[in-house]
Amino acid sequence: MSYKILAINPGSTSTKISVYSDESKVFETTLRHSTDEISKYGSVIEQYDFRKNVIMAALEENGVKPSELSAVVGRGGGLCYPLEGGTYIVDETLKNDLRSCVMGEHASNLGGLIADEIAKSIGVNAYIVDPVVVDELEDIARISGMPQIERKSIFHALNQKAVARTYAEGQKKAYSDVNVIVAHMGGGISVGAHRKGRIIDVNNALDGEGPFSPERSGGLPVGDLMNMCFSGEYTKDQIKQLIKGKGGFTAYLGTNDGRAVEEAAKAGDKKAEHIYRAMAYQVGKEIGASAAVLCGEVDAIILTGGLAYGKDFNGWISDMVKFIAPVVVIPGEDEMRALTLGALRVLRGEEQSKKYLGKKC
Repeated sequence: MSYKILAINPGSTSTKISVYSDESKVFETTLRHSTDEISKYGSVIEQYDFRKNVIMAALEENGVKPSELSAVVGRGGGLCYPLEGGTYIVDETLKNDLRSCVMGEHASNLGGLIADEIAKSIGVNAYIVDPVVVDELEDIARISGMPQIERKSIFHALNQKAVARTYAEGQKKAYSDVNVIVAHMGGGISVGAHRKGRIIDVNNALDGEGPFSPERSGGLPVGDLMNMCFSGEYTKDQIKQLIKGKGGFTAYLGTNDGRAVEEAAKAGDKKAEHIYRAMAYQVGKEIGASAAVLCGEVDAIILTGGLAYGKDFNGWISDMVKFIAPVVVIPGEDEMRALTLGALRVLRGEEQSKKYLGKKC
């Protein structure tokens, strides 16, 4: 039996949609939203009708009838309560938490809501797959060293799990049969220790753990950061921007474009090469920490994300960690395909859809 699936991925100023027939892409497009269009709305949730209408218009323009769809999957649950990895059916509990933005406001919360309305109109199910709040940490990994603060799991779960499954399939194994370390390297960098299908430890790529990235500071010397916070020279918002948005390459080199840094380094810019190598160094060091979490039982180290297109960057990391396990490069991040495959696994009976439990999970 063949399945046709619509995937919806809302971002801050765009909405990506794709339609797949099984694993074959029928079409994919990015619907851009101007500042004027977005600024009309006081909140993300208020953009609901606007985003849904442009999606429906794009489907009609590309000759896709909603009645042909077997399921609709959204990049929703970006900021719902923590949950295990997997494909979740969109129900009232999940929709209520997406609408109320229980863990914060993000455009991706619209994905599950819009998917549900389209799916209900044609009598099929809507799903979300591996949102960024996937939390499979072992209890020991939650301890920070200060009881007032618990380590959190916020990272690139969708792509990390997708490439881990791709690697396992290439080895003719199930994801649940392998131990891998996945380094997702993009605007943020997350390094996860995957043991038998669960990500048992990972750096919080949003709030400042792990390697620095093109626009994030990564882990910082705590004492020096504390001194900056109380120096009177910075507001709380300015510190937050230095950690996320104006850190990393942006702070050192004035750009968050990894390709521009790579080109500058190749052209002989010594500072660009030094900072570029430093980021690779920190990724390699984080991979080494994940290898310790897995007690050295590592089948492969997977480099993925946009920065994984950089051959020199991959090479510097590989030189540091290849003694641990073979290094596999799967560059980029195909979120639309990953969303689709999550829904396909459920439709084909390869795995069961999960139920979102809200704050209790």
